Amino acid sequence: MHINLIQNKNYRLFKIISETAFLHGQSVYIIGGYVRDLLMKRATPSDIDFVTEGSGIELAQNIAKTLSPTLKVSIFKTYGTAMFRYHDLELEFVGARKESYSEESRNPEVESGTLREDQLRRDFTINAMAISLNKENFGMLVDPFEGKQDLENKILRTPLEPHQTYSDDPLRMMRAIRFATTLNFRVDEPSLAAIRQEAGRIKIVSMERIMVEFNKIMLSQKPSSGLKLMEQTGLLKLIIPELTALKGIEEVEGQTHKDNFYHTLEVVDNISLHTENLWLRWAALLHDIGKAPTKKFAEGTGWTFHGHEFLGSKMVKNLFQRLKLPLGQDMKYVQKLVKLSSRPIALVTDDASDSALRRLLYDAGEDLEDLFTLCKADITTKNAKKQQHFKKNFDYVAAKIKEVEAKDHIRNFQPPISGEELMELFGLKPGREIGVLKESVKEAILEGKISNSKEEALHFVLSEARKLGLSPA
Repeated sequence: MHINLIQNKNYRLFKIISETAFLHGQSVYIIGGYVRDLLMKRATPSDIDFVTEGSGIELAQNIAKTLSPTLKVSIFKTYGTAMFRYHDLELEFVGARKESYSEESRNPEVESGTLREDQLRRDFTINAMAISLNKENFGMLVDPFEGKQDLENKILRTPLEPHQTYSDDPLRMMRAIRFATTLNFRVDEPSLAAIRQEAGRIKIVSMERIMVEFNKIMLSQKPSSGLKLMEQTGLLKLIIPELTALKGIEEVEGQTHKDNFYHTLEVVDNISLHTENLWLRWAALLHDIGKAPTKKFAEGTGWTFHGHEFLGSKMVKNLFQRLKLPLGQDMKYVQKLVKLSSRPIALVTDDASDSALRRLLYDAGEDLEDLFTLCKADITTKNAKKQQHFKKNFDYVAAKIKEVEAKDHIRNFQPPISGEELMELFGLKPGREIGVLKESVKEAILEGKISNSKEEALHFVLSEARKLGLSPA
């Protein structure tokens, strides 16, 4: 089959690469994701991989020289690869190779090979297709494993026997699930069976590499399809056992609870309709992780999960550390949303006090809207009337909070009187008394005893100071 590259925006570049390779007696092919996305009529990636039956490093250096004498080529001798940036493209060149793996490592021993041997070592048939840029057959599709047919059938298969593919490089198990999720493809049955059998091999892969694939699943249109595949193949239990611990329904005295694992997947899908924010999606994924360790059956009450939000937020840090996820603001954001995830629903009453609303506003701060997005995503009832009722309740709380916010300016709260001003007022150095006074002002504002104004705060703090035996300097 011939691929017409004339209309391709990179046609001129491909012709230069073709002519340069010909002049130096080398073959050259586009291979991998660029070919796949071109055939799928998707937006083609800005990184393009090329393979040659010869030295990829030499070819890269010769092409870079032809394009511009100032181009800097990065060389990776161990794998015989070289890459450089050209305008908005990242071009990588590799010599065709064959690989062999040991049991303990996913780093292969590499030997020079033919184009077919190089295609055979690729992860999936849809990523093993190549387009020739050689003069004699420019634009010809080289597809020895029927990858184009698999594209049309929306199926993921491996060029090699799947057990070997996944055992050799266990990260490919995550890649299989990621591609199935992001492309809406089906993993073929032999591959699924092999992933189940080889799942334990994922332990030799660095957590950073695993999380790159996992986060691509989390950012997909419907993350639950990938998370279900991970659960069915045993990968999820090995990577995030806190989630699979939520699976299952128990019954005591005829009383059951919902399956919190499948509920969580629904919440993640719901929130994905409304946000591209990866960490808000993570908050949805982890919002109920405290339910497994807090689950209890109480006579006359039924199943309870008291304090699951607080415990869940504490679990987030250990989980992020283990998964090598960022421990700064992103983690704190997820912790905060998990901890607050049940707070708004408790305020859905006409007698919810302004102080309770102020406290939620204070605790959520600039993440209040994200908290409400999470709370609405947490509504997974299939009863349309109930769903509408719950959403109206949240809108009601949001409206009440808006009124309180307009009046009291609590969001991103800054004390109307600072610690420095208090020290100057009472002639004190930093110490316990200043902390007590600052906290008492904050509490008085949140409780509605005084307004969020400097004048009232000053008057209040003078009376509080007298209780501590303090007087103005």
